Amino acid sequence: MKIKFVTLAVIVGLASSHVMAKEFVLTDNEKDLARGNWSISNKDLGIKNDNFKIENNVLKGGKQDGVEVITITSDKGLTIKLSPTRGMGILSVVGDGVRLGWDSPVNETVNPKYINLESRGGVGWLDGFNEMMVRCGFEWTGHPVTADGMIYSLHGRAGNTPVSKLVVDVADKAPHTITIKGLIKEKTFKKSNLETWASLSYVPGAKNFTVHDVVTNKGDYTRDYQIIYHSNFGTPILEEGAKFIAPVKEISPFNDYAKEGLKTWQTYLGPTKGFDEMVFNVYPYADAKGQTQVMVANKAGDKGAGISFNTNELPVLSLWKNTDTLKQGYVTGLEPGTSFAYPVTIEREQKRVRQLAPGQSTEFTLTYSLLGNKNAINQYAEQIKTIQGDKETNVVEQPMAKE
Repeated sequence: MKIKFVTLAVIVGLASSHVMAKEFVLTDNEKDLARGNWSISNKDLGIKNDNFKIENNVLKGGKQDGVEVITITSDKGLTIKLSPTRGMGILSVVGDGVRLGWDSPVNETVNPKYINLESRGGVGWLDGFNEMMVRCGFEWTGHPVTADGMIYSLHGRAGNTPVSKLVVDVADKAPHTITIKGLIKEKTFKKSNLETWASLSYVPGAKNFTVHDVVTNKGDYTRDYQIIYHSNFGTPILEEGAKFIAPVKEISPFNDYAKEGLKTWQTYLGPTKGFDEMVFNVYPYADAKGQTQVMVANKAGDKGAGISFNTNELPVLSLWKNTDTLKQGYVTGLEPGTSFAYPVTIEREQKRVRQLAPGQSTEFTLTYSLLGNKNAINQYAEQIKTIQGDKETNVVEQPMAKE
């Protein structure tokens, strides 16, 4: 009886205290659940040492009507905004007076229902493009092309697919990692049957966060998959004299236009009217475990962004320079991927399109770092320098393919 009494007392005590940290399901299409506006804080969870808040807001008006945006706010850390309506794309990240993101002429978080991916010859994706990071895939990615009796539109469908399930998880033990995960379904009769659990994990107070995605072929037939993590940075990091720093094994121009910038691929222009997109294909070096990292830093070397990833998962990187005018979209993209941005037909020919057998899964993990001072920049650059070592960079002057 005494043991039972003690157990009951503990249960009563727990019931009267704050809600324990746990998992919160905000959306579940199978249960017809959509909680909409919602928030929770460390105080609500009985967590005393880390001040943070997680909010889900449903936007109203214009083309963003009905879009959900989740905001993670952490004292002394980062403010992260992402949209489960837009394939778990990361809208912006701010901390230490530095913004990871850019200013697109698309100034609304556009609801996918207003986007026709096949418009303008297959580049309708651009009607919603303004994220700091957008997933380009997973069924296909790259520039649009008509083949196999269909239009492979620009950069696939994942970034314009609302999640079917949305879960917020806060670890009940320090460091109380916050994980936002959403289920992206790419399913078409007789075609694709891919499901991707896309997640972002953040430790309150930290200056970095991790993206972890698991893609599974739910069908009975082997299917192609591709992914490019289109990661975009503008001011205050991007400016005249800003630098791209990476352990580069090989770099080549994407097309003839990019050949003009091959000698200055490591630096950036200021806003330049008439500047077209300039893209370079990069094969990065990695350490013995396949880990590598790349970064972009401003001219003074006190503001920057870094991305670490594994080349066994993401073997290539596209470097996108779009140093056009500020109103046109002044931005650079550091884009780890399984493929380059050529149309899927070319990527198949060059053996960069991967496949998943029935029931098979594959994973991708990337860590993004906000680098808010010279010390952080220098440390990140030294790690890159260590990966490069004394190995040479092979500069190839001709594009590897023509569209």
